[in-house]
Amino acid sequence: MIRDPNTVTSIPMPTPDTIDATLNERGQRYGKFTGHAEITQSMKCVMATFKHGEPWEALTPDQREALEMIAHKIGRVLNGDPNYADSWVDIAGYAKLVADRLEGVER
Repeated sequence: MIRDPNTVTSIPMPTPDTIDATLNERGQRYGKFTGHAEITQSMKCVMATFKHGEPWEALTPDQREALEMIAHKIGRVLNGDPNYADSWVDIAGYAKLVADRLEGVER
């Protein structure tokens, strides 16, 4: 998608109240951020052990990013609501983006 440089999109600035409301809503869905961070960082640490050799370095940037985002989403599932379908759809979506690219379809 090419953006018209003459078109300005106005994005409303969040207020402290809207930020707090968003954080409270996410906390109810995904659990406390500290718990999520501990789970996710543990998974990323396992992946990082491969960063100095095969197979991590052999992965393309989109493959590494997809794996890190999948770890993020798994952390949300384990720390929060495991029955929230959107988390599972997101996991499938990141894997599909890489699979599609490998089959010649880039998004």
